[in-house]
Amino acid sequence: MQRAHRVAALLSATWVASSLLADGAWAQARRASQATAPSTPRAAAPIDITGHWVSLITDDWVYRMITPAKGDVSYIPLNAEGRRLAEAWDPARDEAAGEQCKGYAAPAIMRLPSRVEISWQDDNTLKLDIDTGMQTRLFHFNQREPQGARGWQGWSFASWQLSGTTEQFYPGPTSLGQIKRAGSLRVDTNNLRAGYLRKNGVPFSENAFMTEYYNLIIEDDGNQYLVIQTFVADPRYLTGHFVRTLQFKRERDGSKRNPVPCSAT
Repeated sequence: MQRAHRVAALLSATWVASSLLADGAWAQARRASQATAPSTPRAAAPIDITGHWVSLITDDWVYRMITPAKGDVSYIPLNAEGRRLAEAWDPARDEAAGEQCKGYAAPAIMRLPSRVEISWQDDNTLKLDIDTGMQTRLFHFNQREPQGARGWQGWSFASWQLSGTTEQFYPGPTSLGQIKRAGSLRVDTNNLRAGYLRKNGVPFSENAFMTEYYNLIIEDDGNQYLVIQTFVADPRYLTGHFVRTLQFKRERDGSKRNPVPCSAT
């Protein structure tokens, strides 16, 4: 009986020692992982989308290249109140009120024909300079809560979506080629000033919320494309999400940029 107790005690001690060693190894591995993890969002970027990009107008040409006719709300899930406001659009009134940039706000600006320069403002902030309307968007990685007053570009919180996560937009090959499997960029935007989804007065309210996914495609011939899917929700004027996919092609430099100010027409 005493021998059985001694064996049990020895086994118990061995199990405790093994557990402590395993815990120690796990903690050491965790510390090593933390030590080797990138220290900033800039260092952690799974894709490089910095540089110069030009929009490819491959769909909705008549709604993107020119200002649509007043009252044309085609393909936008507007409710009755939203349609009423679109019918009342008056560009002269917007100009007089100094609101000629209402059609260049974050939910609309990326769909306009433009050239975009993307750069790191600092290690935690991506900056998009858009020549059409001369607008600047800032993507903040470490600050989810909005800072400052509402604006046309709102407050954008960014996060990297790594391969294998359920939120990565494209799961595999597309007609444009094989997506790099490193990851993508998610951007959530709120704190917006009320503006237009289209320049012809199709409204969104200050309660609108937009989510975007930025994916980098590299073709076999070396051409690079930025594919962005946008989801706009607005409980005041939309009956469902306004969803669009946008494409940009990388350019060698910014020599073709042509900054032009906002216009209400």
